[in-house]
Amino acid sequence: MNHEIAKRLPPRLVDELRFFRTWIEKPLTIGAVRPSGRALARAMAEAVGPVAPGLILELGPGTGVVTEALIERGIAPDRIVAVEFDPDFCRHLVERFPGVTVIEGDAYALDATLPADRRGPFFAVVSSLPLVLKPPAVRRRLVEDALARLIPSGALVQFSYSPKPPVPPAPGIFTASHGGWIFANLPPARVWTYRRAA
Repeated sequence: MNHEIAKRLPPRLVDELRFFRTWIEKPLTIGAVRPSGRALARAMAEAVGPVAPGLILELGPGTGVVTEALIERGIAPDRIVAVEFDPDFCRHLVERFPGVTVIEGDAYALDATLPADRRGPFFAVVSSLPLVLKPPAVRRRLVEDALARLIPSGALVQFSYSPKPPVPPAPGIFTASHGGWIFANLPPARVWTYRRAA
């Protein structure tokens, strides 16, 4: 999108247009045609739970709707490590959120993607990845990898449009719980919270 035109449009419309263009160009890397709505973003930020010291890892931030909600909740930008696959989204995130560490890379290969000083432990992992587009084994690996990078009380927060969890709970390994449907989001979504089993 032309930078001069973008400056004259409302930021949320620019985000939606940027997101839609990326979906048209790379449909298999994005699981929706528009970014998450503000209600869903706020629910994800709240699901993080009590804000603890340390870093938070955000996977698949896209245009930064959830990043913004995390910052509005009181998490300082320099405590957020955002892993984004799309280089255009990365450039946008760097411009929009000074202080956030933006890493261009693969969230499904965090050991290769994260620099040594940004591998955890994190107090939370927040994911907007389109997990349901991946095979079940890949989804579960991501959940286990994320949980292994958390402090003991930490949570992995993931949204889904499906009534079923994107990754079912694994007894003795990790639990999965959810909040109610967020009908203000289009399409409606719910937030799933994963934790290591006690």
